[in-house]
Formats: sequence, C-alpha cells, structure tokens
Amino acid sequence: MFAKSEMVTPEKALKGRSNETVVDRPHLALGTSMLGPFRDGSETAYVAMGCFWGAERKFFALPGVISTSVGYQGGYTPNPSYEEVCTGRTGHAEVVKIVFDPKVVSYSDIVNSFYENHNPTQGFRQGNDMGTQYRSAIFFVDERQEAIARKVTDAYAESLREAGYGAITTEIAPAGPFYMAEEYHQQYLVANPNGYCGLGGTGVSCSIGLGLN
Repeated sequence: MFAKSEMVTPEKALKGRSNETVVDRPHLALGTSMLGPFRDGSETAYVAMGCFWGAERKFFALPGVISTSVGYQGGYTPNPSYEEVCTGRTGHAEVVKIVFDPKVVSYSDIVNSFYENHNPTQGFRQGNDMGTQYRSAIFFVDERQEAIARKVTDAYAESLREAGYGAITTEIAPAGPFYMAEEYHQQYLVANPNGYCGLGGTGVSCSIGLGLN
C-alpha cells in the first residue's frame, strides 16, 4: 500500500497519459466558458484547499469571478484521472482554477477568501479528508502573485498563532500544468446540492491582503 500521507517522488509517480480531459459545456452557475478565451484584462489564480467540490463553490460565488473549474496540479503525472490522484501516486493536489476581473475582485481578495475558508495548518489533510491531494497550496502565475501570497501568508500566520493554531503548512509554488478534472466534478455542488462538502475554516479573519495589489 502506498502511503498517501507522504509525497510521491517523480520516479515512483504514475505515468499518466497524453490524452487530456476537456469539458466544453458552460459553467453551471455562471453560464460562462470554462476554457476561454476570456475577456481582456482578466487574471487567473490557482488554489488548493481540500476537496475541490466545496472549494470551487466558494470562489464562483465571489463578485468579479468570471469562471472557475477544478482539476489537478502540483504533481508529476500528466493528465491523471481522479482515481489515480486519489491513490496519492500522482503528487497532484485538488485545485480550483479561478478566472477573475481584477477591477472587481483583486488577487489579494482571492487569497483572503482562500485562507478564511479552510484550515491551512493541517498538512496533508483537510478535516476528515486525508492524503497529499488535500493539501493546502497556492500556485502563483507571476512574481506579483507570489509576493502578495507570501505577504498575506506571513501576516495570517501571526493571526492564527494568536488564535492558538499551529504553523501554516500551505505550499506556495509556481503554477505548473493544470489538468482539468472529469466533467462530473465541475460545479459538483450545483449539480448535486446535497453533495459532500467537508470544507471548514478556522474562524480567524483574513483581511491582511486587502489593498496589496
């Protein structure tokens, strides 16, 4: 049995495949394309905060968000299936891709929402969901996003410490390939309103990043 509580190494990762998953239907909540092209001036963010079903719902509800989709990122296996990701042998996290209008909602707003809606101190788990796929992560697309993410993280870590929580375990790394998840995962809680959502925050406010853009 592979230990899903440990990150797989590139040599031991599953091989994957060349065929990519494409979901070309409109977004179930926003009615927009999940593939683009997106309007000029839009920005993209990638975050992982446990099961992506509930995480995606948090972000498509934000004003200024144009589109969201869920997929796999941060690992080694090309075009993995959900079942493969669940083995822990791809290295990927369950990720939400967020396309947004920065004139309406800023990247720091996205990072604030990310931190307020999960517990970033749990390592390779989120609540009862155990494994490396459920780790907390921010995958930045440029140096500006990285600077904002790190500044908010440092400040929020102090707020969590004062509230009695441990150290933040959130991975902050460059965004690698994003592999779209299977169609039934996209906006899962819209199609299945009573579906599982294990997402829960700490109750500690994160307003540190406001205005950082």
